[in-house]
Amino acid sequence: MSSHDQKEDLNRQKQVLDLYSAQQGWSFKLISNLGSGINDYKKGLKQLLNDILAGNIGRLVITYKDKLLRFGAEWVFSLCEARQVEVVILNQGYDISFEEDLAKDVLEIITVFSAQSC
Repeated sequence: MSSHDQKEDLNRQKQVLDLYSAQQGWSFKLISNLGSGINDYKKGLKQLLNDILAGNIGRLVITYKDKLLRFGAEWVFSLCEARQVEVVILNQGYDISFEEDLAKDVLEIITVFSAQSC
């Protein structure tokens, strides 16, 4: 999540992941971050990558692809594939136009740089 204002949405996503994983009978460890999706220096992301590389994860379950990492999610998915980690994305969402996606990215970048300058 990109801001503390979205903490309620983060809690909702945690509940969805808890419920889904429990329904599947999967044991799980929940890793979460409260920060920008374009920030690749998040503690939770580093923990996830280390766990994948160490072979501690057999399945990665996320609510939305862009909640993992705004830019570079495909790199994480490639790492998962190389380490034979199944990736489950619960909400594939709808296809948005290039312009909508670009506008979302620009707003995210502006938010990050605004927060850094304060």
